[in-house]
Amino acid sequence: MATTPPVCDFGWNAPDFTLPATDGRICTLADVAGPRGTLIMFICNHCPYVIAVRDRILRDARELMEMGVGVAAISSNDAATYPADSFDNMRKLAEDLAFPFPYLHDADQSIARAYGAACTPDFFGFNSDLGLQYRGRLDASRKQAGPPELRRDLFEAMKQVAETGQGPAEQVPSMGCSIKWKGAA
Repeated sequence: MATTPPVCDFGWNAPDFTLPATDGRICTLADVAGPRGTLIMFICNHCPYVIAVRDRILRDARELMEMGVGVAAISSNDAATYPADSFDNMRKLAEDLAFPFPYLHDADQSIARAYGAACTPDFFGFNSDLGLQYRGRLDASRKQAGPPELRRDLFEAMKQVAETGQGPAEQVPSMGCSIKWKGAA
């Protein structure tokens, strides 16, 4: 079922976390924060909305990281109900696609709840002070990737955050599959 997250709550502080990464590390918010901003993405392996734009997520993450924006992805889905989202499958996907950022596992779903994550993908863009500046979409794609010339909403917003510390006043929310909460099936 498609879900749309709420609009950006400007200045809201990023909740800290300590989560296992698919590369064997344990990562905290401080470990992934960048000097010019931080992008925390809630994604998963099986969501058709994520799969449709995964190559664009990787492209934008690489370019943002070059600008000094720290990037991490978190999967919080209930892997018992959605085995494609298990930690082993996350590890395989991150290796196969050479994720340039940590892919973190939120097994108890506490971090998704702390962030108020609603769907996959759900993007949280913070400035260098870890104040929220963007909670919008990647681009206008939905279950299928849109044309290549689509405006890169997330990239442009985070570029602005990296340059000015402020996100755009107008933001279009992301849309995707709802987080698969434990006990909700």
